[in-house]
Amino acid sequence: MNIGQVISQHRKKKGISQIDLSKELLKYDIHVGNAAVSSWEKGTNTPTASQLLALCQILEIHDIYSEFIGENPIDPFRHLNDEGILKACEYIELLEGSEKYGKRSAEILPLEGRKMKIALTSASAGTGNFLDDENFEELEIFDPVPKKASFGVYLDGDSMEPGFKNEQLIWIEQTDTLESGDLGLFFLDGLTYFKKFVKKNSGIFLVSLNPKYKPIPVSEYSTFRIFGRLAVK
Repeated sequence: MNIGQVISQHRKKKGISQIDLSKELLKYDIHVGNAAVSSWEKGTNTPTASQLLALCQILEIHDIYSEFIGENPIDPFRHLNDEGILKACEYIELLEGSEKYGKRSAEILPLEGRKMKIALTSASAGTGNFLDDENFEELEIFDPVPKKASFGVYLDGDSMEPGFKNEQLIWIEQTDTLESGDLGLFFLDGLTYFKKFVKKNSGIFLVSLNPKYKPIPVSEYSTFRIFGRLAVK
């Protein structure tokens, strides 16, 4: 059978007229009259893909391939008689009802954010009062945040590349003590830095990861403060 004959057969099987079918199509935002339905059934016109899918929905045509093309090569029931199909359907119902084989709907958990303090100034523009409350805004962060993070700060410049990029948001665990080799946030003589803390016999140095920047020495006359270390996951 051609497309029109299949449509006509299923329409008559459901006991609806061509006018009724055109009205049903309005529910799918398809505006055609009964004359269009008649032309489909006669084969003088062919429904579009969206019209055909809507027709199949209305006329309860579930196996579109078999109805309009022929035997479906991937139909698991194609080699079974009616009794075999019935047995297979009964077994499918048993599988669907079992805890082991039944499909479970995924539980959608609400995405919860974490309220964090974010510095209003970047790491190279802060002052000695960097940790004062007025220098921060509190935001709800939905991206992963290290558990020990106390606040976030944006970087300014390329001195910590390639490990850290300009304008990257980093998380700091507030502390006033560091081990040599730790990455941390510091105040030194009027500016705030994100650097590697290096302690040698010759003194303390703030070291950039970018080799084009020289280590910054912390002298005994410097105004120096440790704000915290880089918080890691």
